[in-house]
Amino acid sequence: MYIYQIMSNNFGYIDIILLGMIAGFIILRLRSILGRKTGHEPKIYPSFAEKKFNVPNSDIQNVKKDLSTLEGQDKKQFLKGAEVAYESILTSFAAGEINKLKTLLTSDMADNFEQAIVERNKKNIKSEFTFIGMKDSSVEKYEKIKNELFASVKFVSEVISVKKDVNGKIIEGNPDKIKLVTDYWKFSKNVLKKGPNWYLSEIISK
Repeated sequence: MYIYQIMSNNFGYIDIILLGMIAGFIILRLRSILGRKTGHEPKIYPSFAEKKFNVPNSDIQNVKKDLSTLEGQDKKQFLKGAEVAYESILTSFAAGEINKLKTLLTSDMADNFEQAIVERNKKNIKSEFTFIGMKDSSVEKYEKIKNELFASVKFVSEVISVKKDVNGKIIEGNPDKIKLVTDYWKFSKNVLKKGPNWYLSEIISK
């Protein structure tokens, strides 16, 4: 009986030792896993506390955007948007989509386009238009007058434009001929109004 108690006590100590070893192994294992990057961690974005945002002293005056000029990346972005607007305005006009045009034109230009569409419909003229692509675009003139910005843009594009009468007869254009077209458009933007949008304010004849 005494021997059994000793053995029982020894087994108890052994159990405690084994449990301690197992616990220690688990802790070391977890520490090795948690402390190692596996490549599946969620992306952690640096905060401003971790990385300072320094502005060189020479550029402090330029932090406020200079609207009197249109250069560099601003110019590239403007021309990219102007090209998209140019194509959208031409295709929307041909399709008679006045509501879409109103989002791209000043109120006066929208009235002119709407009147032209109404007159075209009265004459039962159908306009078919295909925009092939933009060959070139450039800012011809840029100026700031009070709170308005104005940018005159030269567009050189390739299009197919055809007009048909009520019977489907072609009265203008050639569906098999690509035309090289040069347009001069003036866009405007009020700097006091929210939003980045420019609007077509004038079509310049040259």
